[in-house]
Amino acid sequence: MSMGSGKVARSCRIGWLDCGSGASGDMLLGALVAAGVPLEVLTRAVDAVAPEAVELSASLVTRNGLAATLVTVDGTDSTHHRTWADVRALLDAADLDEPVRQAAHETFRRLAEAEAKVHATTPDAIHFHEVGALDAIADVVGVCAGFAHLGLDRVLASPVAVGSGFVRAAHGRLPVPVPAVVELLAAAGAPSYAGEIDGTPVGELCTPTGAALLATHVSAWGSQPPMRVRAQGFGAGGRDTPGRANVVRLLVGDAVDEVPSSTPSRPGTPATSTELVVETNVDDLDPRIWPAVLSRLLAVGAADAWLTPILMKKGRPAHTLSVLVEPGRLDDVCRVIFTETSAIGVRSTPVSKLPLDRETRTIALPGGEVRVKVASYAGAVVNAQPEYDDVAALAERTGRPVKVVLAEAVAAVHAQQLGIT
Repeated sequence: MSMGSGKVARSCRIGWLDCGSGASGDMLLGALVAAGVPLEVLTRAVDAVAPEAVELSASLVTRNGLAATLVTVDGTDSTHHRTWADVRALLDAADLDEPVRQAAHETFRRLAEAEAKVHATTPDAIHFHEVGALDAIADVVGVCAGFAHLGLDRVLASPVAVGSGFVRAAHGRLPVPVPAVVELLAAAGAPSYAGEIDGTPVGELCTPTGAALLATHVSAWGSQPPMRVRAQGFGAGGRDTPGRANVVRLLVGDAVDEVPSSTPSRPGTPATSTELVVETNVDDLDPRIWPAVLSRLLAVGAADAWLTPILMKKGRPAHTLSVLVEPGRLDDVCRVIFTETSAIGVRSTPVSKLPLDRETRTIALPGGEVRVKVASYAGAVVNAQPEYDDVAALAERTGRPVKVVLAEAVAAVHAQQLGIT
């Protein structure tokens, strides 16, 4: 990784969603429009799918004093309830760009599977009355079209405020978060919390449609990553809640390799950067395959990769595969994990990395040369690690013990640093 400050990570364009007030279809539509997606882009996609006439309109509103965009979907009073099979047919027949169609398929599939699980039935038996038939189509297709229009390489999001208390649904009074939201966010590995104000129940903040859209588009969860922000958009929910701006915020910009430390540092000290730790637990892979997997991960750009022995349910021995990787390399790493191992999912966590300046020096020793990896902090050498293969080869040639050649190499680096010849 480059040590220069403020480098853009291969023009990786990212979006970050602040879901501190939850998420819903209309909030995400509003955030996309406010961040620069033309309303016509959403309208064209919705018109291509909706079996009945619907109309999208955008207006500027305030939520707890904050200006935000409210996108309203009109003409959705139909009482026709469509199954997952019906929605699939509509999507397949629609004149949509393929990325939009695929994302919409994935979103509705997640919705159907979550609803089926909580109602003890099958996905194809689910009717989308819980999320409103035409409302769901407009929200899902519109949001998928909006993200596709932005051309983001990755979408990230904060932990999701889901709400608390109770809500009235088609099946009666349900606890908040409703079971489908819990299933959707849990399956996506999304962190969530109630989001109460002073311990007071706040009702529903995250809807099933919002949760499904997040699960489809978001690849990692956490605080805002290092990025050069190009656009900011606030999407309004239908309520104006005292004490809370009922909005989703979308930041769009370029990922940045490194950001300055939050506190001033001395000249020569390294800058922190944000990377991802990608992990998966595997208990059914032939252990002889692991060395090849680790080598392949490093070959596609992982900064590090390692295994940790663990004990899983029913006392089964297993391994946790951990990979440290820059956000722009996530897809390459996931491709290796899914094709080279038996993993069926991964989780990722943003981490702060503080790399030391390092270089490889060639040190002349009696009888030959040894390469030494040298790490420095604030201009001073703090670690020197000889390449073991070079040390072993020199020890073999000269008949000296390996430990002696190791000590000579380290001593030579420090003598060089002090100007001693």
